[in-house]
Amino acid sequence: MARHFDVRRQWGFATVAMICFFLLYLPIATLVVFAFNAGPSLAVWEGVSLKWFVAAWNNSDVQEAAMRSFIIAIFAATIATIAATMAALATTRTAPYRGMTFKYAFINQPLMVPEIVTAVALLIIFSRIKVWTGYSGLGYLIAAHAAFCIPFAYLPIRARLENMDLTLERAAADLYATPWNAFRRVTLPLLLPGIVAGFMLAFVISLDDVVITEFVKSGGQDTLPTYMLGQLRRVVTPEMNAISTVFLAISVLIVTLFFLISRKKT
Repeated sequence: MARHFDVRRQWGFATVAMICFFLLYLPIATLVVFAFNAGPSLAVWEGVSLKWFVAAWNNSDVQEAAMRSFIIAIFAATIATIAATMAALATTRTAPYRGMTFKYAFINQPLMVPEIVTAVALLIIFSRIKVWTGYSGLGYLIAAHAAFCIPFAYLPIRARLENMDLTLERAAADLYATPWNAFRRVTLPLLLPGIVAGFMLAFVISLDDVVITEFVKSGGQDTLPTYMLGQLRRVVTPEMNAISTVFLAISVLIVTLFFLISRKKT
């Protein structure tokens, strides 16, 4: 009888894994540590201080970029979650049919195509619309982020629907509930953890996005990531470390909540 293969028991696996994790997280840990450095140096430790966090908090440019990032992320995640919920319902609450695989691929297309390709395509389309309409507000960034975030919201919502028992929905239909009432009183409450998880994942993806934002934004529309990128092209300061640390903490918090919510059973 063939022995069960377990990659974790192979010689050198643990060593290689530890080296990979060390190389991956050492730069992040260094950034976080030097965010609390009292001095301006990025290489010489001069004591513990929160002054760079205070400086970033009092920086009007950082405040403006951060507020813009949160506004875009909230609207984009909301739009993406609504669209993803409708798409998930349409692709799970139906019998399999020809063309369903194509629909899955179409919905998840932003995940499969390099982000730079999506950014260039959106730039071409929105530049034409800007010329025709004369409008150059945040609506383009919100639309671009929403389009890119739809598959990220779709995956947890679809996974939640696929794990939901149809018995309660069928019972509601047997009790003469209309499709809307069955959805509102049965499906939606059961689906809510998936919707919240999808929204949170779409939110953090939009909040951290750089490539699409850099291509689509107009003058004076820097988000916090693109503002940081512009500053890093000039000089790396501990203030950027502080902003990055806060960004990292927010992302870890949201991803942790997403993991806990998505694990919740029906």
